[in-house]
Formats: sequence, C-alpha cells, structure tokens
Amino acid sequence: MADYKAPLRDIRFSLMDVLGYADHCVTTPNCAEASPDIVDAILEESAKFCEQVLVPLNAVGDIEGCTLAHGQVSTPTGFKEAYQQYVEAGWPSMTHPKKIGGQGLPPSLGTILSEIAGSANWSWAMYPGLSHGAMNTINSHGSDQQKQLYLSKLIAGTWTGTMCLTEPQCGTDLSLLRTKAEPLEDGSYCISGNKIFISAGEHDMAENIVHIVLARLPNAPEGTKGISLFIVPKFTADAEGNLLQRNGVNCGALEHKMGIHGNATCALNFDDAKGYLIGGANNGLRCMFTFMNNARIGTALQGLAHTEVGLQKSLEYSRERLAMRALTGAKNTRAAADPIIVHPDVRRMLLTQKAFAEGNRLLLYFTSLQVDISENSVDETIKKEAQDLLALLTPIAKAFITETGCESANLALQCFGGHGYIREWGVEQNVRDARIATLYEGTTGIQALDLLGRKVLMTQGETLKRFTKIMHKFCQAECDNKKLKEFIKPLSQHYKEWGEMTTRLGFKAMRNRDEVGAASVDYLMYSGYVALAYFWARAALTAQNSIKEGIEDKAFYEAKIHTARFYFERILPRTRMHLAAIESGSDNLMALDEKDFIFI
Repeated sequence: MADYKAPLRDIRFSLMDVLGYADHCVTTPNCAEASPDIVDAILEESAKFCEQVLVPLNAVGDIEGCTLAHGQVSTPTGFKEAYQQYVEAGWPSMTHPKKIGGQGLPPSLGTILSEIAGSANWSWAMYPGLSHGAMNTINSHGSDQQKQLYLSKLIAGTWTGTMCLTEPQCGTDLSLLRTKAEPLEDGSYCISGNKIFISAGEHDMAENIVHIVLARLPNAPEGTKGISLFIVPKFTADAEGNLLQRNGVNCGALEHKMGIHGNATCALNFDDAKGYLIGGANNGLRCMFTFMNNARIGTALQGLAHTEVGLQKSLEYSRERLAMRALTGAKNTRAAADPIIVHPDVRRMLLTQKAFAEGNRLLLYFTSLQVDISENSVDETIKKEAQDLLALLTPIAKAFITETGCESANLALQCFGGHGYIREWGVEQNVRDARIATLYEGTTGIQALDLLGRKVLMTQGETLKRFTKIMHKFCQAECDNKKLKEFIKPLSQHYKEWGEMTTRLGFKAMRNRDEVGAASVDYLMYSGYVALAYFWARAALTAQNSIKEGIEDKAFYEAKIHTARFYFERILPRTRMHLAAIESGSDNLMALDEKDFIFI
C-alpha cells in the first residue's frame, strides 16, 4: 500500500487557478515575495521532506507513543531527528514577518505547508504547529522585551510553544479556572495550578518550551473577566536567551488517548513557576483568542488531512481489491472478479471523500487568504471585510471540516472492509487520529454556538451577508452561462434560503434562547454544505474555462466538473434534513424532564 503523497496538482489548482493566489499576493501588502515560482519551489521541497522523512514515522509514532520517566517525556523513534532537519531547513520561520526574524512569506502559505506536514504525520506536525500560535500571541500582545527574547527562539525553532487553558474542573467554561498568579517583587509572577490536555506539553525535541498560560491574579473579578495571560517557560533564560534553570512546571502524567499517540498530551503541574504577564491584567481571554483562532484553523486542517489520507489509501485499495462482478457485466475478464471500484456504493464512498477533500481545501485556503488580508491590508474597508469573513468562516471551517473529516476517514475504512479494521493498512489509525479534531479547540457544539449566536445573530446577520453577497455576485455574473446552470440555480436558491432561515431563527430566538442552542449544530452544518457548494461551483467554472482554452490534462478538469455535479446532486441535499431539524424547534429537545431520560 503506497503512503501519502502531497496532492500538489490539486493544491495548485485550488490556490492558483480557482483562488487566484498570484494576484492575491501582488495586491496584498507584504505578500508580494510569494511569486508563483517561489511558491511552487517551496511546495515541492515541503512535499519531499514530508513524504521522505515524516510519512515513515507516522506508524512508528502510533505504535510506540511517548514515554514519561522522571518528569521527562521521550518522543517516538525518529521524531527528534526529523524536527532537527525541519529546523535546519528553516521551515519554522517561513511565514513570519522579517522584522521579527521570519522569512516574510504570507500566513496562507503556512496553511498549505501545515496541510502537507499534517497529512504526512499529524502527531509530529503538532509539535511545531502549536508554536505558531504562541508566536502570534507574543507578537500581538507581548512587550518589546518579551518579543526580543521569545520570538527569536520560537521562530528559529530552537524553542517550541504551547497553550495551557484546560483544567480538570473546566474545559470550555474558563470562568471556572483556578490557576493562580501571585505577583513577585521583580515584576514576574508565581504561577500555581494544574492544566490538562496540553498537546506537546513536554518533549525532547527542543531545548525549551514556552507555555502560554491562563491564570488569575489576586482579587481579580470573578468569571472570565478576571483571567490574565502569562508566559511560563520550561527553563528560565537571560535577556540573550541563554537557559538558566528549570522552572516549576512539570509533566505529571501523559494522557492515554484514542489516537495521535506520537504527540505528548500532558497533565502539567505549575508549582510556584515563574511567569511573565502578557497583554495586561485581566485581559487574558481576549489575548488568548489570538492563539485560539490560529489553533481553530489549524484543527480544520486536521480534518482535511485525514480526509486526504483516507481518500488516497481507499482509492488505491479499491482499484486493486477484487470482489464480485460489476452489475453491468464483467469489467476485468482476465481475473475471477472485478476491482471493487466498479461497484456503485464504493464509488459513493470514494466520491464523497473526494468531494470533501477538494471542496474543503478550497474553503480552508479561502479562509487563509482572509488572514493575509486582515493582517496586512492598509485599506481599512478591505481589512474589515476580511475580518468579517474570517469571523464567519473560522467556526464553519473548524467544525464542518473536522466533522466531514471524521466521516471521510470512516468511509475510507469502510472501503477496506475487514482489512480496514486491522492495523497494517493504516486506515484504522487515520480514524482514531481524526476523532479528536471535532473535540479540541472548541467542540462542534461550541463552534456552532459561536457561529450562530455571536457571529451571525449578534451582528444582525451582517457577517453572513458579507459572504452571501460574494455568492450573489458570482451567481449574477454567471447567470447566462448555460454550462454552469446546473450549479448556479441551486446555489442561488441555497444562499437566499440561508439568509431567510437565519431571519426566522432570529425571531424565534428573541422569544426563547434555547432555539439558538437547539438549532446551532444543524445551522453550522447547513452553512458548511452551502459554503462548499459555492466553492465547487467556482471549481467547476475554472475547469470549464480551462477545457475551453484547450489546456493539457483534460481528464483532471473533467473530473472536477463530475465531482462538482456529484456534490450538488448527492451531498448538497443534506441541507434539507438540517433545515427540517432547525425549523422543528427546541421543544423536541427540551420538553422531556432530565430525570425521565432513562428508567432502570
């Protein structure tokens, strides 16, 4: 069974052909260095490193896992050496500004590099991946002294970063947070408390780990208004970055997990650890969202990665595995049976994976372009538009792509039949690794409440209108394109319905707030399916134009049109079920008394 290969052909199609990345980089300040030739060369080198170095370690990490002895975590065989190669090649600094030691390439390119690395080996990719959130948080909210000390090491990759939010008694509800921060005479703070589920919280891959930690100052207001943010390094350091002494932060245990065994998910004990306030007192939650939004896009990437891996494995297996004859007659007369790819239900599973892999890639890349614009544009109107789109699309991307990623990983396993349930093919690992993505960085339910409650209803639908207006302009521009009619007509109906349904839901929520919670997940999934319809319509248009121009590789573009048709006819109708569930209201969920759920 062949291992993961970076889908560079589809990445180029999505980025360059559909989304016009070359023009985007020319028109977006600080992105011009990402010329097509530069981007292409970087993608080729990234694919080479990931396929040759990271892919072989994926099963190793799953089998060996991490080990804890005397407070020190050892990563699986080869992980540390791969990280050193990664650092020596300059990958950690690729997409950070030059003024803080980076190479100045746009954040969107980092999204694509993360996709390739995560698909090759998600457990390994989490170690450097979390560092980007720490860097962005310190760069956005840290003092000049903190930036000078920590950013240089994090960007070089000699130090890595984490975020420490969750505690045994609180996960999403951070108002219950108990970790304390006591001020010291030298201006630092004494941090005491326990954090759990800290990915890459302790390891042997870098010389230092910079923890971004939420804690409470003395006499802080109750709830989330009384949370502050601190930098707590594993080792303290002097102003030049020379390590001094081990800080009071230690790994108390490794979590025993369903998947991503190669990544050290730790319970961390902060025992009078020295910490440094970042972003001002009682301002921690706002500052932490810099990290959280980065992590949510990164988690959406995980859904895409597991979709792509499952598709590649199940497609190859379906072409080779022989079972029964095609219903329309033998296709492989030289053998006793036909390859299972001839059977309609196997085609259904493969095309569903393909539709999600390629459609979600477009959704995620488009979202990443908004990051470029929101961080770099000097035009306040353009910047605000990108920020609104990012606010709307981040929860959709995080939840929808991870939910469909889990579905796709399971479909890949299903294609293998009983062989998928055993370890040697790697598809059962893909299912286990994928499952966490709908949970961490905010569950699907939390993302749904954020989308419907905060991003849509609290803005009176303005952020939603920002996106549906884009759809409207696209449909209006292509309304006379007869070849695209099969996509334009249903897309127009759906984006209009999206707005109308949102208005009705808003009125219901004014009378009963439970209506928001009852509708939220169905609303998010509906939103995801409609968003993907837009991107598949754009992909179909691009493919049609390419064929018209007589471009080579015609089969690739015809497959795009065919997959778009499959998506519109087989997948988009799922919105009917979600719409019916939304409009059924909250009574069917809330009327039953909790004590009557089960009788024993």
